[in-house]
Amino acid sequence: MKICYLDAFSGISGDMTVGALIDAGADSSSLVRSLESLGTGARFRIGKTSRRGIAASKFHVDAGEAKNHRHLHHILEIIAKSDLSELAKRNASAVFDRLGQAEAKVHAVPIEKVHFHEVGAVDSICDIVGACAGFDLLRIDAIHSSPLNVGSGTVKTEHGMLPVPAPATTEVLSGKPVYARGPSVELTTPTGAAIAATLAVEFGALPPMRIAATGYGAGDKDFPEHANVLRVIIGESSGAAESTTVAVLEANIDDSTPQVLGYAMERLLESGALDVTLESLLMKKNRPGTLIRVIAQPEHREALAQVIFAETSTLGLRIYSAERRVKARHCVDVATPQGTVKIKIADDGSFAPEYEDCRRLARETGIPLKQILAEANLAYLKNKR
Repeated sequence: MKICYLDAFSGISGDMTVGALIDAGADSSSLVRSLESLGTGARFRIGKTSRRGIAASKFHVDAGEAKNHRHLHHILEIIAKSDLSELAKRNASAVFDRLGQAEAKVHAVPIEKVHFHEVGAVDSICDIVGACAGFDLLRIDAIHSSPLNVGSGTVKTEHGMLPVPAPATTEVLSGKPVYARGPSVELTTPTGAAIAATLAVEFGALPPMRIAATGYGAGDKDFPEHANVLRVIIGESSGAAESTTVAVLEANIDDSTPQVLGYAMERLLESGALDVTLESLLMKKNRPGTLIRVIAQPEHREALAQVIFAETSTLGLRIYSAERRVKARHCVDVATPQGTVKIKIADDGSFAPEYEDCRRLARETGIPLKQILAEANLAYLKNKR
């Protein structure tokens, strides 16, 4: 599987995405021909520049002074009539539909009545379509993204001065990981946000891959604080079945009873935690205590933090990101004298009975758990032969 990772440490915009994909090897002539088939009359330039010493490609759309206000169906018609591939058309249409849904919610109007202003202008249409064409030219199978640096401060729009991230950007990125660092400017635009939020299958750390190419797309400004570029990293999946970013929540507790902590563990697992551990430790003033550590999917982080605060005596948490990697595996069912047990099998041949199946059978039959486990192992080995 060919992966494209969007490293948005300086945010993301449509033109930065197109520039980065061209820099990574997307054929610029083919991309420009796709954009010319939109019939907008725009002209395109791709140049090399530098941002804090990093060479990058800059994508320009010369659309004149006019900024037409279009409805969503007008933009979708333009895309449908173009010479883009069917995949690029679907992706570009999906990006605009997501933008339309966000604008409709922000302005409290039906999506059919949404007027696209900045994002309806020719340059923004070409940025979004150009990005989708670039992914297609590079034959990307899956897009992943880092958390997005959205910037801060205010931005001038046709609606006046708005806070950063702009309302439409905030709505588009609902449920996605974001942060603000660096200069007080808009780093992630609505078009960039929509591209990432619509097309990325996952947000988090760099997925396991063999890197084949890297590209840098330059933003308009050159900041003294950091290189204002979007980096794309292209590569083939390295075969790890699961390599995802997880949230780790930790707290040192010295004034909760074992019963309270045991119940907290149960509640956390019921609330979606991937794993919960309790570890004895010696705290300040030589007090014995317990380290509670929770591994969770990032989207469950806040809910699980509230469970920890509610069910334990801690007043604070440490929360950080880590990478979780799991062997490729599949499952088969085997028949034992006591019932069916699922066997988990890794690609290297190692296997193990599913504990919950064995536990259920042990409770139902009254037979010791260790016997159920042994029977399941034996049944799998017999079937394997």
